[in-house]
Amino acid sequence: MAIIERDSTHQSVQQGARGQPEEAAMIPPPTYGDLLGHPHFRRWGLRIGVSAVIGVVFALVFEIRIGFTVAVLAVILDTVRRARSSSTIEAWQKSSAAERRTEKQLRGLAKAGYRVLHARAVPRDDDGVSDGRIDHLVIGPSGVYAIDSEKWDKRLPVRTLSHRKLFHGPFNKKDRLDEARWEADQASKIISAQVGFQVPVQPSVAIYGPAIPWKVMTVRDVDVYSGGRAKSYLRRRPKILTTEDVQRISTAAEEALPPVYEYVQA
Repeated sequence: MAIIERDSTHQSVQQGARGQPEEAAMIPPPTYGDLLGHPHFRRWGLRIGVSAVIGVVFALVFEIRIGFTVAVLAVILDTVRRARSSSTIEAWQKSSAAERRTEKQLRGLAKAGYRVLHARAVPRDDDGVSDGRIDHLVIGPSGVYAIDSEKWDKRLPVRTLSHRKLFHGPFNKKDRLDEARWEADQASKIISAQVGFQVPVQPSVAIYGPAIPWKVMTVRDVDVYSGGRAKSYLRRRPKILTTEDVQRISTAAEEALPPVYEYVQA
């Protein structure tokens, strides 16, 4: 994608960043009360408290060593369980959420220069096909992508016909592809107007559940692939954006596309 007319927007962002340390220095250090009231502290306190009770029960029934071991295992198991269901979006904090699974994959892209915005609102279409939400908007060296995460019945096969039709068992997924394309097109128009140059947004659908018999297939201009390939799908494409381009586009997208849900601490 050709990037043109670099103006003072990026410079102002840098100047604002340089001004942050002075503002941060004026903020008083947190008190013990603040630390005790922090959600992470309360979460760990509850986790340790419940594990201690379990450990005491096992120690009384069996012996201290067994009680201690069970308490430690309880902490580990609860930590693993929470890690698997953690998400910055409260609505996605469940093990079956396809969006949460894609979100987890995309976290590892930050080191490669990618920015990810989750659950961003776009205008709905006149026919009501679109729900007005992009699950994941990814901006990085290889371009800009709108990814929708889908959980389908794994018992039904997925197949395509001449790169124009997508079927899940007997069900034609034309509406789903049209929705993904509409949302990406809306994001492209809004971001382009914000930055002052054309920003193409590639629509894609990450599918969880059934086996996908291809790596990446473009159907009706929408990239379709297995949800487990979301990260590699992005990283294996050629680089077309600079670091400055990614920063400028992601800042514009964050300002122009409001979040659908409130973010929470993971």
